[in-house]
Amino acid sequence: MRPDATERPVSITPVRIDKWLWAARFFKTRSLAAEAVDGGKVQVNGDRAKPAKAVKPGDEVRLRLGPYEHVVLVRGTAERRGPSVEAVRLYEETAASVEAREKLHWQLTKATPSLDPEQGRPSKRDRRELERFRKR
Repeated sequence: MRPDATERPVSITPVRIDKWLWAARFFKTRSLAAEAVDGGKVQVNGDRAKPAKAVKPGDEVRLRLGPYEHVVLVRGTAERRGPSVEAVRLYEETAASVEAREKLHWQLTKATPSLDPEQGRPSKRDRRELERFRKR
């Protein structure tokens, strides 16, 4: 029988940021993680990182994934990608980051454009007026 993944100790040796992001399951592949780092979407301790930048426990990593920004503290390192239970133990997200992401998620999902459903598509007359207006 396999020992529980939570029983294994977390490593504290420095690891490349692209490997760490992959092992912590922020990205599906290591090359995607390296592209994000090259693209400036990752900062380590407030500085823009390169893929070979080493992270160690205690470092702060800012990561932009789509419209969301994650601010996490490195709690452990891993050379290889493991189960998700193990990956969650590699970092701790700050409370401010969680709150900001939830607020942005709410804004993105609840904010709908104000459309007047009764008006519908423009009529032929409306389109002609638009054309006249554009030609001026």
